Amino acid sequence: MFTGLVEATGKVISLETRGEQARLTLRIPFAGELALGDSVAINGCCLTVAELPPQAVAFDLLAQTLRVTSLGALRTGWVVNLERAMQVGDRFGGHFVQGHVDATGVITRLAPLGQDHQFEVSLPPAIQRLCIDKGSLAVDGISLTIAELKPETAVFWITPHTWEATHLHAAATGQPVNLEADMLAKHVDRLLAARFPQVS
Repeated sequence: MFTGLVEATGKVISLETRGEQARLTLRIPFAGELALGDSVAINGCCLTVAELPPQAVAFDLLAQTLRVTSLGALRTGWVVNLERAMQVGDRFGGHFVQGHVDATGVITRLAPLGQDHQFEVSLPPAIQRLCIDKGSLAVDGISLTIAELKPETAVFWITPHTWEATHLHAAATGQPVNLEADMLAKHVDRLLAARFPQVS
């Protein structure tokens, strides 16, 4: 379980294709604190530490992960968001984030406005129906509050701290992003669909 509060950023060293799978190797500032089997959210996708080469951390990407997430589009030198799994007793400052990516979107707008930035992301219909104004959405692992919900996009305001502490300062329009809808919204949607199938 994660909070969507990005702990640090890392850089892609390599993404090596291995048949239908891949091996992602990153430079991570807290690499020395990790052990094999630890969970780390990379751009919001929960991955397991598979290898600890010198000054790096490697993760295996399954075919399903490559199909559902944007991780297969990563390139050497790209900046990624990092968050280790929560520990018991940690403060909970974001929202419940499982690290299970539901779908991908695309950055449609990223522009400075005053001291903040306006950030807009496209939403597939299956994600848009789970969102509400002022609700939470994890975008590349960042717990964000939806400032404006449109029929096909969500608009967010990015504070200076979030801008500098995440990969957003290195992002660009057209870039794919991982989306994880609010867990509670997904449960409610599933329960209502089972009770009122004609509405879903």
